[in-house]
Amino acid sequence: MSTVKTYICEEAGQRLDVFLAEVGEMTRSAAQKMIDAGLVQVNGKTASKNTKLKAGDTVCAEIQEAVPYEAVAQDIPIKVVYEDEHLLVVNKPKGMVVHPAAGNPDGTLVNALMHHCGDSLSGINGVLRPGIVHRIDKDTSGLLVVAKTNEAHLALAEAVKVHNFTRIYETVVYGNVKEDSGTINLPIARHPVDRKKMAVAAPTVKSARNAVTHYEVKARYNGFTWLRVRLETGRTHQIRVHMSYKGHPVAGDPVYGPKKVITSLNGQCLHAGTLGFVHPITGEYLEFCEPLPEYFTSFIKTLEKKSE
Repeated sequence: MSTVKTYICEEAGQRLDVFLAEVGEMTRSAAQKMIDAGLVQVNGKTASKNTKLKAGDTVCAEIQEAVPYEAVAQDIPIKVVYEDEHLLVVNKPKGMVVHPAAGNPDGTLVNALMHHCGDSLSGINGVLRPGIVHRIDKDTSGLLVVAKTNEAHLALAEAVKVHNFTRIYETVVYGNVKEDSGTINLPIARHPVDRKKMAVAAPTVKSARNAVTHYEVKARYNGFTWLRVRLETGRTHQIRVHMSYKGHPVAGDPVYGPKKVITSLNGQCLHAGTLGFVHPITGEYLEFCEPLPEYFTSFIKTLEKKSE
């Protein structure tokens, strides 16, 4: 749940994050996180945390209500692909949320990890996201690396930041992708109207972040194309946003796809099948591959039959 609150700036020259922290009675860090998440607008437009306000400026902030919950260990089966004293790699199933959040207080990957690892998870991301270095969406299946120690977490997070990670996905999209391979290099920002969505944005938009997606065609069917996608960057909903913008939304995607969604897929047909990175302690390059899950292979078989 959230509430939109409006404030009027009376004193010129104040930074947006400082102003919001004061009038919203919150920490400056919390104010900055809200601004970075695109939940704050100045005169109807998203702004950065260091924006200098003018007298009379209208600041609208979407305040998220506090949720009183904590992450607890739960005996939930998870597939561990690799594990040592520093980290582990898991294969997250479709339908599982990575960490507790509003609407999903338990039953998440974090709850399962706390049962599997005990106290052996890094604490850098706080009590609700222990060990979590990067995320994939609830209805995206596939590989994630989880840090057990703070040392490993810091090194892995830096590798993600500088794009020194191999992340390859399999997906089925609507339509006939004509090129056998290609690259989509378009910035992504919070959607200007629907704050729960992301969108391709002009480079001049302050919150826009560089996003690069490489793809190649694996097979074509009647009305659909099977793609292998490699992420150069890892923005929120990147593949889903980029492919939708190109006119080929991911099959089953209820957010970026057509209104008549393929309900049998229970969400987007997207699988993080390959994950590679340099081990933060040993320096060895590790790469893991997980086969396509049943929901994906069943959909492919259906498409093959319809295309005969």
